[in-house]
Amino acid sequence: MTMVRELVMPKLGLTMTEGVLAEWRVSPGQPFRSGDVLLVVETDKIASEVEADSDGVLIETTIPAGETVAVGTPIARWSADGAGAAPAPQAAEAPAAKPSPTPVAANTRPLPAPVRANGERILSTPLARRRAEGLGVDLGTVTGSGPRGRIKVADVEAAAQTRPAFQSASQPAPQPEPQAPKIETPAGERSKPTTLQATVARRLTAAKRDVPHFYLAAEAEVTELAALRDRLNADTESGLPRISMTHLVLAAVGRALVAMPEMDRVWDDEPPGGVILALGRGDIGMAVDTPRGLVAPVLRGAATLPLDRLAAEAASLTRRARDGRLTEEDFQGGAVTVSNAGMHNVTYMTSIINPGQSSILGVGSVRSVFRPDDAGAPVLKRELGLVLSADHRLFDGVTALAFLNRIIAGLERPLRLLRAP
Repeated sequence: MTMVRELVMPKLGLTMTEGVLAEWRVSPGQPFRSGDVLLVVETDKIASEVEADSDGVLIETTIPAGETVAVGTPIARWSADGAGAAPAPQAAEAPAAKPSPTPVAANTRPLPAPVRANGERILSTPLARRRAEGLGVDLGTVTGSGPRGRIKVADVEAAAQTRPAFQSASQPAPQPEPQAPKIETPAGERSKPTTLQATVARRLTAAKRDVPHFYLAAEAEVTELAALRDRLNADTESGLPRISMTHLVLAAVGRALVAMPEMDRVWDDEPPGGVILALGRGDIGMAVDTPRGLVAPVLRGAATLPLDRLAAEAASLTRRARDGRLTEEDFQGGAVTVSNAGMHNVTYMTSIINPGQSSILGVGSVRSVFRPDDAGAPVLKRELGLVLSADHRLFDGVTALAFLNRIIAGLERPLRLLRAP
C-alpha cells in the first residue's frame, strides 16, 4: 500500500517562524520530478522556490496560495505514485529542499481570515488576527506593512494606540469614506509582478521613503588596478580563482571598513526614538543579477578575507544566488553593499540603500580619459566612477567622504589589496 505523505511549510532560515505561501507551481493530480519547483515561499527578506527532492504526485493542497503559514504546518499531501489519500496519513519528511519542521501546538490554529464589506479578503497573519480580536481592532481599518500589504501584529498594536481613549458602546464604528470609482486605463497590458519583484518593490520603496539618503560621487584612477587584475588572471597555473573588478572593489571596501569601523553600523527604528547598532563583523552585501531579478546577499567577514578567498566566496555566493539556492541567513547582517554596473557602460550609478543597512556603493564602468600630468601634458588614464549613498541619521558628509576616500586609496594603490587586512 502506497504511503500518502504530508508536505510541510519548510524552514528556510534559522530565524524563520512563518512565511507566505505565495504560489503553488503544481496542481492537485499533477506529477512532479525531483528538482521541480513545487511552491514559492515568501518572507520579509526573500522569495524562495522550494524544490522537490524526489518524484511524486501532488494529491491535494490544504493551504491556498496567499496564506501566512507557520513553519512545520502541513500544506499539502503527496505520494510517490499518485495513489489516493490514505485514511490516516503519517507525517513524513517533505519533498522539499531540506525543510526543518517545528511542532505546531493544537491551539495555534489561525482564526478565519477576515473579509472586507465588498468580499475582498484582508491579508493578515494569524497572530495579527488573534491580537486584533483581543484588542477589539477592526482589521478593515488597519494598514498592513507586510508583503503585499499583509497586516502584522505591530500594525494592529499601532492601530489600537491611535484609537480614541473612549468610545461609546452604542456609537457605531467609523466607516471609511466612500472613494471615487477607479477608472481603468484601456491602454497597455497589465501583468502581475513576480513574488520577488513585489518583495523588492515594497522593501526599496520603504527604504527610499524612510531613510534620509545623501550621495557622494568621485572617480578612482584604476590604471594600475586593471593591470594588476590582468596579471593575476594571466597566471592560469596558480589555481587561484579568477579576479574580477567586483572582487577588487569588495576588497577595497573591506579594507576601508577595517580602518573605519564606525561605518559598520546601522540604524534600528524599532525602539522609540531609534537605536544605533554597531555590527563590527565586516560583512559586505553584494548585488547579484539573477534570472528572477536583482538580489543582494551578504559575504560573511568579507572585510578580513584575503583577496583569493574573498574572490572564491563571492563566486560561490553568486552561483547560489543565480541557482535560487539562497536562504534567509544569506541576507542577514552587513551595513554596506557593493553594486557594480560596470558591465553596462554606465559612468555613475546612484543606488538605494538596502533595508537594514546604512550605505551602498554604486560602481560604474572603467573608462579611458585624458588627464594632465604634472607638466600639463595629456596622459591616457583609466577611471572608475563611484557613488556612495549613505544614511544621514548615522553619518555626516565628512565621515562618509573619509570612507569613500579610503576606498579610492585602496583602488589606486592596489598592492595594498594583496596584503592581509
